[in-house]
Amino acid sequence: MTDPVIEADGLGMHYRRRGGAWALRDCAFALPAGRVAAVVGPNGAGKSTLLGLAAGLLRPTAGRITAPARDRLAYVAQDKPLYGQLTVTETLRLGHELNPDRWDPAVAESIVAAGPLAGNARVRSLSGGQRTRLALALALGKRPELLLLDEPMADLDPLARRELMGVLLADAAERGTTVVMSSHILTELEGACDHLLLVQNGRIRLDGEIDDLLAAHTLVTGPVADLSPHTVVDSRTTGRQLTALVRREGPVEGPWVTTKPSLEELLLAHLRTTEGASV
Repeated sequence: MTDPVIEADGLGMHYRRRGGAWALRDCAFALPAGRVAAVVGPNGAGKSTLLGLAAGLLRPTAGRITAPARDRLAYVAQDKPLYGQLTVTETLRLGHELNPDRWDPAVAESIVAAGPLAGNARVRSLSGGQRTRLALALALGKRPELLLLDEPMADLDPLARRELMGVLLADAAERGTTVVMSSHILTELEGACDHLLLVQNGRIRLDGEIDDLLAAHTLVTGPVADLSPHTVVDSRTTGRQLTALVRREGPVEGPWVTTKPSLEELLLAHLRTTEGASV
């Protein structure tokens, strides 16, 4: 396996200002370099905290997390913090001045031009989608080894989302950039990401290559019956008909119809389960 670009062991984050709640607790994972990883989970699960820790913006309460130094990573937060008084051109110039050894003006300017964003437009006058485009231009212009994106496409229209996702994936493939993104848009992740981190109740419930996780699960439909020795992740019964997602322990034998789950079916089944089923 490729050496991990992010590695966590016993990672925990405790917020006093939130009534003493643990945002993350006892998290352990290792993300190999060059992956495009999806961080998914319900609101409040700890996704943003995990990305903030990886970016070095937060200090863990417990355990450890290792990631590249800040000059070799880029982080785009949900609120896309930019200097409102600067113009688009001035913002890109600032990105160059802060990253003189790594800055790629052609990449940054091409993302802005595809908007198109006027160079003399003030950041405070930009729409949410335009601010997202500018923030991504800054992040990719830095030529990071690790790109951390917290709900990056939420305020983009479907066409812009598809275009920028294509830019991200092409960059990752060409440069070997590791991309870690959180998103609530499950269809956006399928076909774009190859690694999954499912965060639930502040813990990592699923971690692995998406193809391996899908291959380890089976959707079962048929009469109500004992599914031992398999682990039932989620099940629903309608009359005498059972529909279940199981983590297989060998071949699934019995009077059932079996199919391979989609990524959305896998995630929703685990999210419906209070504790999740680790793989």
